[in-house]
Amino acid sequence: MRRALLLGSLLLSLSAPAAEPSQAQVLRAARLFDATTGKVVTPGVVVVAEGKVVGVGPKAPVPQGAKVVELGDATLLPGFMDAHTHLTVEPGPDWRKDVIDSFQRTIPEQTLDTLPWARTTLMAGFTTVRNLGAEDFIDVGLRNSIARGNVVGPRILSSGSSLSSTGGHCDFGNSWRKGLMARDASPGVADGPDALRARVRETLKYGADLIKVCATGGVMSFNAEPDAPQLTQAELDAVVDEAHARKRKVAAHAHGAEGAKRAIRAGVDSVEHGTLLDDEALELMKRKGTWYVPTAFAFHGVQELADKGNLPPDTVVKLRAVNQRREQVLRKAIAMKVRIAFGTDAGVFVHGRNAEEFALLVAAGMSPAEALRAATVNAAELLGVSDRLGTLEPGKLADVVAVSGNPLQDIRATQKVFFVMKEGVIHRHDTPPSPAPSR
Repeated sequence: MRRALLLGSLLLSLSAPAAEPSQAQVLRAARLFDATTGKVVTPGVVVVAEGKVVGVGPKAPVPQGAKVVELGDATLLPGFMDAHTHLTVEPGPDWRKDVIDSFQRTIPEQTLDTLPWARTTLMAGFTTVRNLGAEDFIDVGLRNSIARGNVVGPRILSSGSSLSSTGGHCDFGNSWRKGLMARDASPGVADGPDALRARVRETLKYGADLIKVCATGGVMSFNAEPDAPQLTQAELDAVVDEAHARKRKVAAHAHGAEGAKRAIRAGVDSVEHGTLLDDEALELMKRKGTWYVPTAFAFHGVQELADKGNLPPDTVVKLRAVNQRREQVLRKAIAMKVRIAFGTDAGVFVHGRNAEEFALLVAAGMSPAEALRAATVNAAELLGVSDRLGTLEPGKLADVVAVSGNPLQDIRATQKVFFVMKEGVIHRHDTPPSPAPSR
């Protein structure tokens, strides 16, 4: 009985939402980041009522009886967005054990595993994410539970199962043989334009917000080379045509240049990772307005696993090959002004470290302001939510985070989130850490 009570208390702490605010609120801080202009304004003031921003700036009208929240030497920003996450997985200390556990855990147990990961992501300041790839529609269920207020986590746009060719990067049965505990193929696997078109329809039927398609091999799969295209032009054309006809966006996992170019020509909305893109691919993306989601921190997180001996040997070889080009491609994309949205691939590393992507974008040539815009206005445009998120202005949802210090002076301030509000509900309000010295 005691163990049952303790388990119940734990689940409630992970899932119970913060209480709805009973009154209007005024958030005050030393600064506010204006994501529209990319500038910091002083002082930072945001007035919130009924889950929305109703005023910004010291002259904004304040509703009678509003509660004032003083945040001190901090910067207010729009809630961060991560356009590439995997909230339904996280690596443990032994990759072999992870494989066995995935066979033995039921769908309900796998779903419950996501609760702390979703909460951790929100507490890191990420109030909206795209979840790109999850089996059994676990991400759809998580999305719905969060939206109903039963679970604490970020707002989620879900893709359901990733679409893939047989034996491709997103065929999670690859390298396994019939008769073992693994599925012969993932639910999103199909071959040929018509079969893939049917997979799009099926995925959307069960509640996906968008489609993810794997256009090339990857690093973490067992038998798919990152630079190898895995879908024909006709197959990708069918996927994008069907999704866009149903007013859904398409994100394409693509490392290699040829597979990426096929996806770009087909009209995908974003290219994920893009580690081996060539100049032609980047120029094509710029001309067509295709978004680039580089997931730079994913490769640092995976390298940490490799350094600890927690990756299959073949994966380590592929990681080294990709890393030789990855940063060069990102630098060139920034210099060419390809449209870039913030995404991390969280889930290939432990959740909650999403903000470490900011510093890598700046190291590759972005200004701190542009890195912040990548996770706010840019990500909002890619996700199709600019009408209600991405900036702090009247009429938009009150997703607000506060970081210690000034992120335009030190972008690592984004790793010091101490206040998180989502739709007017405060989920985190800690004592602010001391700002880092200016550099």
